Amino acid sequence: MPLTRSVAELLHRRHGASRGTRPEAGSDGYGLDSRRAGQFTEGTLAPQEEERLADEVAELLPHSWDIPTKSREALTSIIDHLGGQRELMAWLDRHPGRPRLIARLYVLMGHLDRYSDDDAVVAALHSAREQEPFPAGLRDYLLPQTNDETLGTLASRMERLLVEQREEDATALALATTAWLGDVADNADSPGPAVLEMGSVMGHLRRDIEESAGQR
Repeated sequence: MPLTRSVAELLHRRHGASRGTRPEAGSDGYGLDSRRAGQFTEGTLAPQEEERLADEVAELLPHSWDIPTKSREALTSIIDHLGGQRELMAWLDRHPGRPRLIARLYVLMGHLDRYSDDDAVVAALHSAREQEPFPAGLRDYLLPQTNDETLGTLASRMERLLVEQREEDATALALATTAWLGDVADNADSPGPAVLEMGSVMGHLRRDIEESAGQR
């Protein structure tokens, strides 16, 4: 994935497609230590300090709609140093606790946005909801109608929970979502490649998120 200069575009590109609801974020209390970020990009940051930096980045990501300029510049420098969004998530994933959990939740959100654009997946969701309109754990999050905004809205609501510092609720929503989509793929009539892939991906993500949540 090519480097994206804008942090907001990099982390929230899905909102540009008018899916979901923009998180109500604020910068109060959230920021990156510019000194620590500078040492990291220079390769001189001690391992213990890198753990602290990773935790700061993980805490900041859901709030990146509105963060101080210095923190935005520091985050951009970290992303550039690592090589892009995928590398940022891989770096966070190497740090147990909040960084690993947040990284895996964002990976899930990215997949939800991607599958939102697949007609076969949307058709499978529609068929599944005719049998069970509100699967376990999703009644408070799913919209009544099923369309190409269904999965994007789940991703947005997951991110909103992170903005509100409700990481346990975001994790519960993530696990309910992955379980549901896995069931959709397993029970679909004549599922195509995209639906089968979704089922496999959701199974892996569910296990990854469960593992990272257990390390908190």
